[in-house]
Amino acid sequence: MEPLGAPATLAAAVYHVAVNTCIDTLRNELPADVLHTGAEVGDRHASDWSGSHSLLPEVLFRPETTEQVSRILKRCNEARQPLVLQGGLTGLSGGATPGRGEWALSLDRMTGIVELDVDALTVTVRAGTPLQVIQQAAAERDLMLPLDLGARGSCQIGGNVATNAGGNQVIQYGMARNLVLGLEAVLADGTVIPAHNKLLKNNAGYDLKHLFIGSEGTLGVITEVVLRLYPRTRTRQSALCGLSSYDHVVRLLNRMRTLLPSVSAFEVMWRSYYRYCTETVDLARDPFDETHPFYVLLESDGRDPGRDADRFQQALFDEMEAGLIADCVVAQSHKEREGFWEIRDGIGEILSRFRHTANFDIGIPIGDTGRFVEQMEARLRERQPDIPPLVFGHLGDGNLHVVANSGTPERQADIEDAVYGLVREYRACITAEHGVGKHKKPWLDCSRSTEELALMKMLKRSMDPNGILNPGRIFDL
Repeated sequence: MEPLGAPATLAAAVYHVAVNTCIDTLRNELPADVLHTGAEVGDRHASDWSGSHSLLPEVLFRPETTEQVSRILKRCNEARQPLVLQGGLTGLSGGATPGRGEWALSLDRMTGIVELDVDALTVTVRAGTPLQVIQQAAAERDLMLPLDLGARGSCQIGGNVATNAGGNQVIQYGMARNLVLGLEAVLADGTVIPAHNKLLKNNAGYDLKHLFIGSEGTLGVITEVVLRLYPRTRTRQSALCGLSSYDHVVRLLNRMRTLLPSVSAFEVMWRSYYRYCTETVDLARDPFDETHPFYVLLESDGRDPGRDADRFQQALFDEMEAGLIADCVVAQSHKEREGFWEIRDGIGEILSRFRHTANFDIGIPIGDTGRFVEQMEARLRERQPDIPPLVFGHLGDGNLHVVANSGTPERQADIEDAVYGLVREYRACITAEHGVGKHKKPWLDCSRSTEELALMKMLKRSMDPNGILNPGRIFDL
């Protein structure tokens, strides 16, 4: 093969020799279809879904086994060659976008169900398996994996776990962390950590899986995951509600938690986002004749087909009679339910149309959210009056999404400065589910103390002393 790069200094020359030796060694140790260079890499691996600062890596690895991952990491660690880890590339924080000099390690060939245990209610899967494939495998056994998000068809479970993904049903089942019983991971030096576990109760020492869940690939490469499954619910009721105030939204959430057997989704859309989806982009039909300040997509799962629908509709009718709900449409078919979700999931289409998008997924207590949005909108009107923010979120778990079509990098930076400044004042979280990646690390101290950051960096230095795994993500050392 042709040598990579051209050394300009003695240090660069030493590095140049090391990395080319690394490639030659791995070509001998790996199957021919694992290591790719030049035109073999493909443009897909230049960026994650955030789309910014795209850069094609000089080298791409596409292993099929944990043993191959181990060999790759061992040799790259010896050469001190940094790697960016890639899954489904659906992230929005730039975490999977290659940096200068980084090679890419993609897990897209490490797919498949290893074991589905209907007695233990667990499924063991390889890291590159798309989320939807796991959901379907569970459904075929009359079970369910409640982790769910709009990118289910393309996101991969390893990335979901590495970023501690949230999604649409966190309000009832929790984040990805709550669904992971065990995992297998490979450290920077190639050591395989077989922390498989199928037990709900296991207090034998440190629970090592939590080192890797949410660490965004900076401490190790997740290669297999053991997930918790649940019996599939028998009914699902869906409604789209219009409300007149944020106070009514919060009161509705609390009332539905009391009146219904479960609240599996409580998605709130401010008028700005709802009207953009139904009018400007025209993604779905607006079922209401009048406009409302707030819209709630409410869902309840149950196991009593004879009573659940009546109970759901009665609860909504009572709240309309009490003046809490201004208007309401209950889905009478799967198609109507999909129409509600087309509005909520319209963010995918919106992001494809925007340029230099200021994109936020903020974690904030429910009681502070209404006031936070009002203050944020006021600040943005002063600084960028022609860029209205679109606001929506998984309100039941305190996750607020804000999107603004900045148009230029300068205006994007100004919007981010205003919003994250307010996040700091509220002592809120800069990211509830998308992860820090590269994009949000300048504001990490808004949400983490000096002591927490110091401990994170100590863990990173201990587990990846040469800094080869996703360097520059979350923080800089």
